[in-house]
Amino acid sequence: MTRAGSILVAFLLWMGAALAQEGAARDAAMLVADEVRLTADERLIATGNVETLHRGRRLTAREIVYDRAQDRLFITGPMTLTEDDGETVVVADSGELDRDLTDGILRGARIVMRDQLQLAAHQMRRTDARYNELYKASVTSCRICNSGQPPLWQIRAERMVHDQQNRQIYFHNAQFRILDVPVFYLPRLRLPDPTVERATGFLVPTLINSSLLGTGVRVPFFIRMGDHRDLTLAPFYGTDSRRLELRYRQAFRTGEIEFNGAISDDDFSPKDTRGYIFGEGRFDLPRDFTLRFNVEWTSDDAFLLDHGFSNKDRLESEISIERARRDEFVRGAFTLVDSLRVGERNSTLPTIIGNAEYERRFFPSRLGGELRFSAAAHSHARTSGLITDGPDPDRFADGRDVTRFTSSLDWQRGWILGAGLRADIRTGLTLDHFEISQIGTTARDNATEITPSAALRLGWPLMKTGLGGVSHVIEPVVQLAWSGGSNPDVPQDETTAIEFDEGNLFNVSRFNAPDRRERGYSGAYGLSYSRIDPTGWEGRLAMGQVFRDERLLESDGSTSFTRSSGLRDRSSDLLLAAQLRTVGGLVLTGRSLFNEVFDATKAEARASWRNDRTDIGATYIWLVSDPREGRNASVSEWSIDGSYRFARHWTASGEWRYDTATDRSVRAGAGMTYSNECVDITLSVSRRFTTSTILEPETNIGFTVALQGFSAAARNRSFTRKCRN
Repeated sequence: MTRAGSILVAFLLWMGAALAQEGAARDAAMLVADEVRLTADERLIATGNVETLHRGRRLTAREIVYDRAQDRLFITGPMTLTEDDGETVVVADSGELDRDLTDGILRGARIVMRDQLQLAAHQMRRTDARYNELYKASVTSCRICNSGQPPLWQIRAERMVHDQQNRQIYFHNAQFRILDVPVFYLPRLRLPDPTVERATGFLVPTLINSSLLGTGVRVPFFIRMGDHRDLTLAPFYGTDSRRLELRYRQAFRTGEIEFNGAISDDDFSPKDTRGYIFGEGRFDLPRDFTLRFNVEWTSDDAFLLDHGFSNKDRLESEISIERARRDEFVRGAFTLVDSLRVGERNSTLPTIIGNAEYERRFFPSRLGGELRFSAAAHSHARTSGLITDGPDPDRFADGRDVTRFTSSLDWQRGWILGAGLRADIRTGLTLDHFEISQIGTTARDNATEITPSAALRLGWPLMKTGLGGVSHVIEPVVQLAWSGGSNPDVPQDETTAIEFDEGNLFNVSRFNAPDRRERGYSGAYGLSYSRIDPTGWEGRLAMGQVFRDERLLESDGSTSFTRSSGLRDRSSDLLLAAQLRTVGGLVLTGRSLFNEVFDATKAEARASWRNDRTDIGATYIWLVSDPREGRNASVSEWSIDGSYRFARHWTASGEWRYDTATDRSVRAGAGMTYSNECVDITLSVSRRFTTSTILEPETNIGFTVALQGFSAAARNRSFTRKCRN
């Protein structure tokens, strides 16, 4: 017999007869080879490109001898055994295995797991298709070449056991070596194999040098508490701070929760114990409702910044229930706010907030268009009991509490007229009612206002497709609007910061809350242009402006809109916005408001460049001074952050935040990372220049070494080193 087809049939018939004689119930193996011989002593010898398959396992070798009397396979290599999961490959020089390929001895063996972790041994014993016992073994995820140079790192052991069922690797008398130099000795060691996604054990440690916290080490420890929950403890011990971090996660059948927190003992703080806790969760409720919550708490105003956990200066804890359907939205929420800002008093801020919302859309067949009904209830309270003004510039009492109810009914419909002209009409009626307590004597303690409104908008979109499929779209839009009623004499608590942009250019009212509304007649125009190239280039430009018949004034004669809103005069500032995207990953975005002499009152710009090697972004913000929005001085600030992979294994990163108004840096940092197939090494340095009555400048230096290969996550193959010829 010399051909594979005849050999396969003969081998199957021979094995089938043997199995029938023995009364075995096991499946027969399949074998393909260039040549097969049957000897008188019941030995089957297969040579030349031998391949056998049995119960999902695949064995290839130069020669396989099956001894029927011993019921064993004698294999001459090089041989390769691929497990049924396809993720574990065993390579050896020679070996002896039983017919099921589960038990036996392999010499000069090497196990490759997920093509990222290699276990090599002088000899390996397989047992029950579960245990691989290796003697005089080593393990590494580094690329091993024929140059004779040792791997960057390896773990050597007298004996190593790989439990394929529990997916664990056990080491006995192990040494951790760097470039074949022993670094430390471990009599016992257990590590998960690369197929494990979650396993109890130590995570990557970090060395930290901080001008505030001192010099120390952070060593996270992950605890797997089952398939659906885990706990991570990360103790940090430094010369000036001792800290314990924790993260708890749990998944439920209908939701999930996560809590992060820390407790510390800092030598530089007068408090004996400091800490914080952040938590969030989501649960699916019956009838499509969703429950969400988040908790944010800290022991003092500076703890989060001192330890680098968060830059938040206002903490919000909230619980809400909501449901969103195609034509209906309902939500209820209760919120607690805690300000960490210097100069703000939580007692005179609305720190207790309740909201309830309901919105429903209807599509009446006779009337046409869309009919929308909405109702909302809002209440906020201050813990202060003051009914007189404090030192702040607000004309109302510091301890006021406000409750508001709003309900509206709106109808809108659109038509396509001749030559492609679009016409949209909107009309509605809104009811606002306010109840105010602890208001003092300068305003009403309740007010009710009914606001009718109507608007007509005309747009004429024009489109042209040029050579190469490039599309040009230009659309001029004009709108006439009217809103009746007058603003009640109630505190302007909710509408404190007003944004004027493309999103609300054609709104009837550009206030972001119902405690103020635009009244009277107004007009708006806008012009947008888009150029879309199929090759990936895309550009957009938009401009617009609003006109009113008169300025909006408060009862004391002041303007309703803030200085920096761009809407305080009868003619608004000119709004300009642009965006450019290139095929190379460059994105430029800008938006600005210009007054009548074309001076910018508000501007922001963003540039980002992202491709396989680069991820850089820069932002610039300009805001004119506006005491009503809490800015007593102009804000002019830019920031840049990103990374650049300048070589195969080297990536540089950096950040810089600079305040041009005060001519000083706010934050700066730089880092360098070396990555290959088996290790990540990162050195970083950062400096926070912020100073206040509760904060001091801080410099941090971090050093991290992470061994790769024991993670189930896919590794970027572009970092893998290549062997030289």
